[in-house]
Amino acid sequence: MGLDKALDSAHDPSGGQTVDWKLEVVVVPVSDVDRSKAFYSQQCGFNVDVDHAPSDTFRVVQLTPPGSACSVTIGKGLAEMAPGSLKGLQLVVSDVEAARAELASRGVDVSGIKHFEDGLMVDGHGGPWNSFCFFDDPDGNSWSVQEKPAS
Repeated sequence: MGLDKALDSAHDPSGGQTVDWKLEVVVVPVSDVDRSKAFYSQQCGFNVDVDHAPSDTFRVVQLTPPGSACSVTIGKGLAEMAPGSLKGLQLVVSDVEAARAELASRGVDVSGIKHFEDGLMVDGHGGPWNSFCFFDDPDGNSWSVQEKPAS
């Protein structure tokens, strides 16, 4: 058995091939599809990939943050979640200050830059992987923006 096969087997107890798992879409529950579409596309700068309504009871709007392999979907008839109930969505950027400035310039009510220190959230830029800003969509779904160090 070659080294690659041995490594694959170590990750898959059945000895078969492993499967790539790629998160591509997250459903975000909203109360007003048009208002949320405007927020995510115009204020957050997400690209509108799809806006399809085959009936009065079903509509899907898929939006993708610039540079992301994962999209969000809003609409009607998609999921049984209360609008605003999704908390902890996270975007990762190379420069949190620039991202925060862009969101603020587009009218998003975004927090200042914060970081964790001794388990507490405090104001200011932290070290690698420890600088954030936060915002909510119009329904209260919450987002964090985290700075990822350049590699």
